[in-house]
This record gives sequence, C-alpha cells and structure tokens, in this order.
Amino acid sequence: MTMPPDPFANDPLDAGTGGSTATIEREELRQEVEPGDAERFSHYVRKEKIMESAFTGEPVIALCGKVWTPGRDPEKFPVCPECKEIYNGLRPGGDDKPKD
Repeated sequence: MTMPPDPFANDPLDAGTGGSTATIEREELRQEVEPGDAERFSHYVRKEKIMESAFTGEPVIALCGKVWTPGRDPEKFPVCPECKEIYNGLRPGGDDKPKD
C-alpha cells in the first residue's frame, strides 16, 4: 500500500529541509471610509443649499431633518430611506393612487 505524499514535506518554516516558497497574489480593494461610515446615508438637499454650503461652510438640512456639513462623495453611501420616502411624496405622481 502506497502512502499519500506528506503535505508538510516542503514546510517553508522548517529551515532544515531546503524547501521552496511560493507567492500567493491577491487583489485587495480598499475604499476610503472613516469610522462610523457604515451607518451613514446620502441625503436629499436642494442643490443651491449644497453649493452655498461649499462656499460658506455652513451646515445644510436634509429632507429627513439631518443637519451636517457636506464633504463626502454621496455615491459611496446608500440613500437615506426617510429622505427617499419624503422626496417621493413631494414629486407629482409620487403616490400610488390611480388617476381618474
């Protein structure tokens, strides 16, 4: 009966065996975020208010009531469900009632 090859025969940590080493390559995707970003959302604010905030540094108020100074790329975060619901209610045809 033949035994299977020893999986530890070329252990790179064993200096006495003269084993070889291999390099495993992997691609690491890292997104620049700050602590607490996991619970952040993109919020709906009037464009002119965002532009004004960019010039003055003053905070803005989102539809949901959140107050903050914009400074991050909103594409990195999901849309605030509360803002989205309010926005959809403001738009013409935002409700699901049938038209007569």
